[in-house]
Amino acid sequence: MQPLALAFLVAVSIGGLLWVFVYPSLSGEKRVEQRRESVSRVQPARTTRVAGGKSRRDQVEETLKEMEERHKKSKSPPLATRISQAGLTWSKQRFMIISVCLGVGAFLVSMIVGLQIVPALGIAFAAAFGLPRWILKFLKSRREKKFLNSFPDAVDVIVRGIKSGLPLMDSMRVIVADAPEPVKSEFRSILESQAVGIPLGEACLKLFERMPVPEANFFGIVVFIQQKSGGNLSEALGNLSRVLRDRKKMHAKIQAMSMEAKASAAIIAALPIVVMLLVYITSPQYISLLWTEKLGNLLLAGSAIWMSLGVFVMRKMINFDF
Repeated sequence: MQPLALAFLVAVSIGGLLWVFVYPSLSGEKRVEQRRESVSRVQPARTTRVAGGKSRRDQVEETLKEMEERHKKSKSPPLATRISQAGLTWSKQRFMIISVCLGVGAFLVSMIVGLQIVPALGIAFAAAFGLPRWILKFLKSRREKKFLNSFPDAVDVIVRGIKSGLPLMDSMRVIVADAPEPVKSEFRSILESQAVGIPLGEACLKLFERMPVPEANFFGIVVFIQQKSGGNLSEALGNLSRVLRDRKKMHAKIQAMSMEAKASAAIIAALPIVVMLLVYITSPQYISLLWTEKLGNLLLAGSAIWMSLGVFVMRKMINFDF
């Protein structure tokens, strides 16, 4: 039984580490980010210069280049930024203390249960390094979904406020007063940044640092360019609102079309485990060879590895992003 427990715990530890550090590459997130950068990269174009200064096209190109350089520097945000993106108010020291406590607790529980030192250390390592970061990623994803559900309505409020004659800042104050979280807190941060002397365009660009979704980046770029080079802000934000709602509809359509494949993948992944449990309940002596014999342990380990590879492949095939 000990070799089986050891193999299972090592597989769980390796799986947790792969989920935290390797999964972003397998799921295509990095390639999507590279594709977005290649699409948004500004190509040089011939422009007519205005006497006495640069043309508006040149100003927009320089602004986009500055934002592109800034986004390249913020590709791997520090731990404090990731904690803030998850909606937590913890400090970096508090997060590290909680991680250490989780690791120590997992190690003590493993030793009390009767595991050997090696699997206990593996579980402690996974609990200290993998579990807290997975929780951060989960909270960040959930907060982004809430933000995207309410963000198009907030942009519409700004558009209607500007068309009715309200300044941009007063329109944002309406959002801070009435919008749900986390849109409310994010726009409050914009107003607070502007109140301490940061230009409004810069404050809107910082929204993407706290909420790293393309929609927040679009909003920051529109406001920043309008503040720097002028233009009809209500028309630009109106177009942005339509784009945001179209993206929301596309996301819902993708979720609906891929739900059947996700259900099939879940059933296929759970079927071997369910069959093994049923056979163990009905004929325990028949299946006990898998954890009493060395060959059975190897077969279990190989089956776990191949099942994990199959789950990763299926997850990659049904993981749509745009």
